[in-house]
Formats: sequence, structure tokens, C-alpha cells
Amino acid sequence: MHADEIDPQARAAVERQDRFPLPHSRYGLKLLRLLTRPVTWVQNRSPPSVGAVVDRTIPGPDGNLDARLYLPDCDGPFPTVVFFHGGGFVLGSIGTHDWLCRHLTRESGCAVCSVDYRLAPEHPFPAAVEDAAAAVEWAAANPDAVGGTGTVAVAGDSAGGNLAAVVALMAAEGDGPEIAHQTLLYPGVGVDPDQPSVRDHGGIVLSEADIEWFGDCYYGSDIHRRNPYADPTNAGDVSGVAPATVVTAGFDPLRDGGRAYAEQLVRDGVATRYVNYEDMVHGFMTMRGVDRTHEAIAMVADEIADAVADG
Repeated sequence: MHADEIDPQARAAVERQDRFPLPHSRYGLKLLRLLTRPVTWVQNRSPPSVGAVVDRTIPGPDGNLDARLYLPDCDGPFPTVVFFHGGGFVLGSIGTHDWLCRHLTRESGCAVCSVDYRLAPEHPFPAAVEDAAAAVEWAAANPDAVGGTGTVAVAGDSAGGNLAAVVALMAAEGDGPEIAHQTLLYPGVGVDPDQPSVRDHGGIVLSEADIEWFGDCYYGSDIHRRNPYADPTNAGDVSGVAPATVVTAGFDPLRDGGRAYAEQLVRDGVATRYVNYEDMVHGFMTMRGVDRTHEAIAMVADEIADAVADG
């Protein structure tokens, strides 16, 4: 499930990121959020071009949510991908995933609507889920506002992959909008400290302490952890959810949880493509100087384009 060595370009990116260790306190978290703002601004200079970028707000269950809409450089309307960023439910923003969303827009031919959901620990579960569901419902109900055809897919990485999977499950179980496809990039689902991926690769990008702290901030209690809308691997039946693309990384502590959910989808009859990038690490889809990242983005974009064309 993992290569002999981490890809050299990915390893160099990890070494740069290690300069900013995760603080496991509320004060440290607030400070880190402040410090990452100028870093994000610098990273987003000279971004990949798209047809248009529109910053706006959309209605959420507890006030407006910030969103950024990316439109392809061609005539619309377009299928819409609602995207949720990663960051352990406590970090991340529209800005941290701007580069990835631009590339998904360029290479899929879809409009991408990236959504800022409420973050823990200030807003624990189910706040992020409620925001994610509201964003998808809004995009589906207002295609003109997103330059849309009415076809909606969901995508996300890490914590955002969890939210994309949960929204797909909610839509299937309830009277939610029809979702054409779900793209789950190294999703934070089904994580167990006894998994080989956690034991063997904890400390590469994510430590076991990081994973535990994220969970404590977001879930708050074991009761919430067992909720299928907190972690879709808890669901007894996922047969009605949208077709999926699940991507994991060989040196990612979250690898085994993502693989287990892909297997769960397949067992329940959901059309699923599972791809494990054996020489990659957690978060590699946002690593700009890594050749394998661009390969993976192209693959994922093709999967989305094919799925929404059928939808």
C-alpha cells in the first residue's frame, strides 16, 4: 500500500511544512490561523487562470457562509462541483485551497463553488455538516447563481472529504438534492489508531496526537463519533449514495480509513474508483511543486467530467 520511499518532491514539500507544527491548544490555534493568512496570500500570487472568480456569500443555517465560485474559460452553463476544504475541521479556508480549485475548474470544465464552513472547536459537530448540506442544497436550488446546468457534484479533501461523503449520504437517505458524483481526496473517515497506516505513518504530515486533537475538537464525544453524519463509515447501508472517486496516499495515516470506506461503497453496490498514490503523503493534492500532484488532479478532474456528463 505504500512505496519504498516518499516521492522526493513530496518529501521536500513536507519538510517545508514541518516548520509550522500544529498547536494543540485554542490559543495556539488562533495564532496559527493568523500566521497562515499572509502565507496563503503569498502562495496565491500568480494563480492558474480560470474564466472568472466570484467571491460571494450564500445562506447558511446560522448566518451567511463565504464562498468562492470558479468558472471555466468558455461559455456556460456548467455542471457545478461544491468543494469543501481540508484542515482537520479546525483549519483551512477558501484561500488555502484556491490553487487546487482553480486546477479542478480548468481541467474538469465544471464550475467549482468552494465553501467556508464553520470551524471547530468554536463550532463543533454538527455545525460543519449543517453548513455543507446547506451549501449543496443552495447550489442545487439556484443553478443560475452558479452558472449551473443543474447537475451538482461534491468534492473535498481530508476533513472536506468527510463532509463531501456525509452530504452524499444525507442526500441519499433524505429528500436532498440529487448528487451526480462524490470525490473524496484522502478523506478523514473511519480512522482508527490501531490501523497500520496510523501506526506506520503517524508523524508524516499528521501525527497521532494531531489526529486525536482534531477529533476531540470536532466530535467532542464518542456519541458523536458514532454518528453516520459525523463519519459515514458508521452507516449500515450506503447503497444509495452517488458514484465515488476515492483517493488515498501510501504514506498517509488516513490511508486505511479511506480505503475501508471505498471497500464499503463497493460492497454496497456503489460505482467506485479507488486510487492509492503509493509514494504520496497526506495533503499532496495541494502541493504545487509535485509532479504527481498534477497527475492526480488530472485524473480526478477527468473522473468528475465523465460523471457529470452522464448526469
